[in-house]
Amino acid sequence: MDIGLVSCTKSKREQAAMPAELYMESAFFRKARQYAEANHDTWYILSAKHHLLQPDGPPIEPYDETLSGAPVDRKRDWSQTVYDQLREEGLLTEGTRLVFHAGRDYYDELIPLLEDTSVEIETPTDGLQYGETLSWYNDQL
Repeated sequence: MDIGLVSCTKSKREQAAMPAELYMESAFFRKARQYAEANHDTWYILSAKHHLLQPDGPPIEPYDETLSGAPVDRKRDWSQTVYDQLREEGLLTEGTRLVFHAGRDYYDELIPLLEDTSVEIETPTDGLQYGETLSWYNDQL
């Protein structure tokens, strides 16, 4: 199973919305979502506040929280929670590929936790600047 993990974004709608709709103000989120829907069996949102979100989950209120520039301890705690959620969802099994559509703040502390599982990990835009990342998605879509 191929699973896309798309990070939340600073830009959000001004009112509560399903997770898949809340972040649509962001060009990055729109492109990453479009790519994930076209190329993965399923996808989830990595939320700085809510951790692992199902795109069609219950509405959530806009929030102002990010992992960008957060202390390492915060990222480690967040990553442990996401790891636990992935395990509870039964997504850490052999034959699963997790593809991160996110900045390093959303996977640097999570990937070491995943290395003891049998999942494959991919970070297709690792090391690209914001504009380069948008171009990568444009080229893929």
